[in-house]
Amino acid sequence: MAFQLISVAILLAFYGCYFVKMLRQKKRGIQTNQLGKGKVGFVKFVELAVRAAALLVFAAGLISILIGTSHSPVLVRVIGAVMNVAGTIVFISAVRTMGDSWRAGVSTTDQTELVTSGIYQFSRNPAFLGFDLLYIGTLLMFFNWILCALTIFAVIMYHVQIVKVEEHFLLAAFGDEYLQYQKKVCRYLGRKG
Repeated sequence: MAFQLISVAILLAFYGCYFVKMLRQKKRGIQTNQLGKGKVGFVKFVELAVRAAALLVFAAGLISILIGTSHSPVLVRVIGAVMNVAGTIVFISAVRTMGDSWRAGVSTTDQTELVTSGIYQFSRNPAFLGFDLLYIGTLLMFFNWILCALTIFAVIMYHVQIVKVEEHFLLAAFGDEYLQYQKKVCRYLGRKG
């Protein structure tokens, strides 16, 4: 029961941050959710797959939490809880640091700035890292094969979004400034050289 309560609290904090940020941006006329909007071809496919993966893994995770069964040893479940907390802290920090430049998906119509301060000094994609930690942590706490498959699918789709969509967009939008940033900071975690 303790793992269920921890997980529900973490989900409320994580997705609460997400939706509060979206509502605040909407009040200022900013469309946060850009997944699949105004896109064509491969980019549209990837962004719609990311959206589907996020919804499916959230639903499977929530059902797994509510059912509460797991065959994972207690230590594995504790590691999962720590990953949940870490993922939430990383995600909230990323969203706060991005300010009004934060979007879900790329926007070719909104002009944003390249954010390289705060947590972005240590990860080029901390919001994605936060999602990955949350999903994997939930999987470790409430393991089942459906949740496992959907977690793997979501993590892969987020990676494809980063490598095939976001990085190409950022390179086109910010050119050499992004290249220099890319040379200094790792995709997920760490600094280079």
